[in-house]
Amino acid sequence: MLRPSLLLVLSCCAFFALEVAAAPPAGLEDLPIEGLPDPLPPPDMVEYDEELEPEITIVQRKDKTIAEYRVNGLLYMVKVTPFVGKPYYFIDRNGDGIMDSRMSDLYNPLQVPQWVIFSW
Repeated sequence: MLRPSLLLVLSCCAFFALEVAAAPPAGLEDLPIEGLPDPLPPPDMVEYDEELEPEITIVQRKDKTIAEYRVNGLLYMVKVTPFVGKPYYFIDRNGDGIMDSRMSDLYNPLQVPQWVIFSW
């Protein structure tokens, strides 16, 4: 339980913070509105190109669902959604359209699945 003196100090601080936040910034009256430039127009819309849309092949297995993503026939990503758990991804790193099972000797020879941690 808070002591009355601590409660009084906290309420005074909160009241002061609300007063400062509610006050308008100083000097806004002196800004010229007529001299501001016109806003930029929105960018032109890109026309729909069916070749840029990914081709998705979905394979349903009893323990997981595999989605293969291709553009112009080249495989660039595989999404594996297990029956229990979060989905993970395999990505084509060098753009040859073939999912590499190993990378060069400079890299780790193990291809690690990638999970999405946060999304919004």
